[in-house]
Amino acid sequence: MLKRSVTAHYPDVEPDLPPRSRGVIALQEENCTSCMLCARECPSWCIEIDSHKETIPATTEGGKDRSINVLDRFDIDYSICMYCSICIEVCPFDALHWSPEFAYAEGDITDLTHDMNRLREWMWTVPAPPALDEGAEKSKELAAYEAKLNPPEVAE
Repeated sequence: MLKRSVTAHYPDVEPDLPPRSRGVIALQEENCTSCMLCARECPSWCIEIDSHKETIPATTEGGKDRSINVLDRFDIDYSICMYCSICIEVCPFDALHWSPEFAYAEGDITDLTHDMNRLREWMWTVPAPPALDEGAEKSKELAAYEAKLNPPEVAE
């Protein structure tokens, strides 16, 4: 009340958004296993996923072939998305992330359906996760990854 109101001159001047603000959902395609959790939990049914199975031959003699899901289609229809973040929270493989990009308005409503190629393009705008608290224990996954990169030397 004591400060004078300020008119934002968007789009000439980009607003300063708070960190981790919600804009558009980005897809990290290599993390998606087509488990369909995001599509099933979405209250507005705005996510459509298609995939097929491929068989990977066994890497060891006598081993079994593996089958994996290969993502063919991952579409999000932003004309019906509620931005509730349930899809991002239920993804057990961290394939979906919030990007702070908010300028994706379209002149045609059909262009608000983003396919997986367009969703992948938003990944470069996703901010890095916040650093761990000082003195916090590293996650098991990060410790295993660092151990894999720098194996301990064996004393002879």
